[in-house]
Amino acid sequence: MKHFITLLFIATTLFLTSCKDPTVEKNIKVYTNTWDEIVNQGKLDLINESNFSTDITMISQPENIVGIEDFKAYYSNFITGFSDIKFTVLDVLGQGDQVVKHWKFEGKHTGDFFGIPATGKSVNVEGATIAKMKDGKILQEQDFMDNLIFMEQLGIDPYLNPNNIMVIQKIYNDFEKGDIPAVGEAIAENAIWNEAENFPLADGNPYIGFEAILNGVFARIGSEWEYWKLTDLNLQEMTNNKILATGRYQAKYKKNGAEINLQMAHLWTLENGKVIQFQQFADTKGIADAMNK
Repeated sequence: MKHFITLLFIATTLFLTSCKDPTVEKNIKVYTNTWDEIVNQGKLDLINESNFSTDITMISQPENIVGIEDFKAYYSNFITGFSDIKFTVLDVLGQGDQVVKHWKFEGKHTGDFFGIPATGKSVNVEGATIAKMKDGKILQEQDFMDNLIFMEQLGIDPYLNPNNIMVIQKIYNDFEKGDIPAVGEAIAENAIWNEAENFPLADGNPYIGFEAILNGVFARIGSEWEYWKLTDLNLQEMTNNKILATGRYQAKYKKNGAEINLQMAHLWTLENGKVIQFQQFADTKGIADAMNK
């Protein structure tokens, strides 16, 4: 991968020769200054409509990240996940509406990073980004870096799939925002979903596919509970494309106003960036007691 990045940058350099076009020079200045302040000074609020198009898109797998809020949420993982950050633009070139930068990222992993708890490890990686500008604003980005080296520097098995944690973290974020259709996009067509045994919603186990999950689980939570929150979430990547999520349920039952604050665990299995299986573990007695008060 490292050789691929080097070749990519050399090829891009040969293709995108610098010029004296004032628009290109302005694009380079705006782009470089914006990212210097965002990363090195931690100014996440600069990811706004003044510097980025409202439909800013980051080309990524398993799906693109679109829109200022999601784009900002993505990069917040780097700003809050690392301290002692030093982001250096080693070279930058432009032609037309395109900007290409060769960069180095250094920092210490002292915070949550896409659900990965702090390791205390330091990273020093290089990469390249191809960006598109529109009307003086950043419209699109695509990053290229050596993910294997990056994961190794964090002390994480490089043969695990870091995208899996991103998929599951996004599911929780979308659920918290009430964006259920976005949750559905991350679930495979014939996904198997099981609620914990003796949980009130386990009467439909196994739920097959998102429509069954939506009607048998999400809709019933919305109709029977005043609120249902997941807190203290911690995601751990496991082998065989599995993610273990631990945390707490905080909820209020509509019929009697009873509240719960109970431990839970979710075991997710993914394939090609989609959830294919889900198993819930929870304090079912505590939930039943609250409903029967």
